[in-house]
Amino acid sequence: MVGGLVTGDVAEGLGRSDIRKALAAEYKALEYSASGQSVAWTGSFGRSGEVTPAQPYRVGSQDCRQYTHRLTVGGTTRTARGTACRNRDGSWATLT
Repeated sequence: MVGGLVTGDVAEGLGRSDIRKALAAEYKALEYSASGQSVAWTGSFGRSGEVTPAQPYRVGSQDCRQYTHRLTVGGTTRTARGTACRNRDGSWATLT
């Protein structure tokens, strides 16, 4: 996963291990989940999240998906939305 939605203000309060788990959930959702099927992750100290991908679509020769990542840190839930497209090497890169 190149980039990811877990950056800036959205990532505030997350540890490195939490960020790795969140990015792994983004990859799993984009790569394997059906549209609307969420992938959950649980980190340390009650931190958690859920990644929900939308229907895949093509832009030129690239496969892309919009997705939503809801994170809960310290009892507060934050939502980030973005789009990721698959690179030629098979990795996903977040566009927004």
